[in-house]
Amino acid sequence: MPEILVQYQAEIWQAIVETFIMVGVSILAAVLIGLPVGTLLFLSRKGNILENRIIFSSLNLVVNIIRSFPFLLLVVFLIPFTRLIIGTAIGTAAATVPLSIIAIAHYSRLVEQSLLDIPKGVLEAAISMGASVKGIIIKFLYVEARSGLVLGLTTSIISFISYSTIMGVVGGGGIGDFAIRYGYQQFKTDLMVYMIIIMVILVQFIQFTGTTVSRLIDKR
Repeated sequence: MPEILVQYQAEIWQAIVETFIMVGVSILAAVLIGLPVGTLLFLSRKGNILENRIIFSSLNLVVNIIRSFPFLLLVVFLIPFTRLIIGTAIGTAAATVPLSIIAIAHYSRLVEQSLLDIPKGVLEAAISMGASVKGIIIKFLYVEARSGLVLGLTTSIISFISYSTIMGVVGGGGIGDFAIRYGYQQFKTDLMVYMIIIMVILVQFIQFTGTTVSRLIDKR
């Protein structure tokens, strides 16, 4: 192991843990909230079983606004809200708030797109069989779209990792923040390069895992 990595070993592990915390909370927010929001966006569209123009337009507007925000500005804009619910705007826990919000908006749009790719005949068959709304969602929509949902989540996770590198502005820490503070600002280019390599390996592993799982569960 290179000497500089041994020298900063404790700080590197701390940065990795901070990144995992930020990304992990974002993933939970994406699945627990983003998935239902994306599903509601799909179901409330014109011509679908829960058609509701007000709900669709409202959700669609909110998702579009959040996704169109430059992430750094979103982080700064949400500082009062973050302080309100966390008690502070500084630190890894505080960094999870803007990351979770962008995660929900990001994944909900991908969920909606995955559900839109389902052949209309599947939904029509489910309705003709007398399935409840819950049954249609769980037994038909999610089953048919499972491969796309996994790929969408994989893409989202990689985006979350990228977003997490910005969280140094609010003291969120993480690998990206470590690379800037210890590598770039202290002119230790080799240390910065090693951090980039770690990020690349992490992203490649996530992409490979997500693609493999998606392929295995795709029975079409």
